[in-house]
Amino acid sequence: MPSKETSRRGPLSGIRVIDMTRILAGPFCTMNLGDMGAEIIKIEQPGKGDDTRSWGPPFAGDQAAYFLGINRNKKSVTLNLKDKRGQKILGDLLKNADILIENFKTGTLETWGFSEEWFKSKTPQLIRCSITGYGDKGPKAGMPGYDFLLQAESGLMSVTGEENGGPQKLGVAIVDVCTGQYAAMCILAALNARRNNGKGQRVDLSLFNTSLSMLINVASNYLIGEENPARYGNGHPNIVPYRDFPCNRVKLQLLSATICSSRNWQLPWITLNGWRISVS
Repeated sequence: MPSKETSRRGPLSGIRVIDMTRILAGPFCTMNLGDMGAEIIKIEQPGKGDDTRSWGPPFAGDQAAYFLGINRNKKSVTLNLKDKRGQKILGDLLKNADILIENFKTGTLETWGFSEEWFKSKTPQLIRCSITGYGDKGPKAGMPGYDFLLQAESGLMSVTGEENGGPQKLGVAIVDVCTGQYAAMCILAALNARRNNGKGQRVDLSLFNTSLSMLINVASNYLIGEENPARYGNGHPNIVPYRDFPCNRVKLQLLSATICSSRNWQLPWITLNGWRISVS
């Protein structure tokens, strides 16, 4: 991770973020904040660091490509938070920070001495973002959550894959990625609120809520039409035609058609790589 001191530019220049997250959702969020100019200080475990440092091959030196892909624009420090000295260092960092983001199980910070009362009295300006599997309330509060599990539990896997095949996960950890994006968006909103009232606040994100929000029209189709969603392969439950079509020509192996409105049908021809295809 580059740590060379440069004059940071961007809309978040001057904002300091303490990043206590690992794996993907949290690091993806803080990477985006760093891209916008924020100073990111990543807190890692002594002797091990973020789990993704070893998620290879491929490696660049001793760092996995996976880790490098989601941790640019960050500084790094290791702290033993089970030790009083590590807890004091973290407390000093938080008192001079704008944002804290963490993805521990509910209650972990409190065991290290950072209770709700501590934050209110010591860091009233701090925006605290928490990313968990299921949130901090309800029957599953405190349970761990993982992208693959949430893709299945939310139903995303049930609507992904070939029509006659079985459920499939998406090619990337999309629930983690979208949770990271939501976290960045909510943090920006909290920063704007603090600009108006001078107070920090707590932002709570969960992988489960994110995965449900990603169902979008599939969920509303069920709520209104009362039909269980199905897999459509490369098709679409609401738009026809909207898919790929195998072709006989060697040079034109696959035709993808997306006709989203009747106006598109008024075009008498579609030209694709020199081929003219009638749609009338």
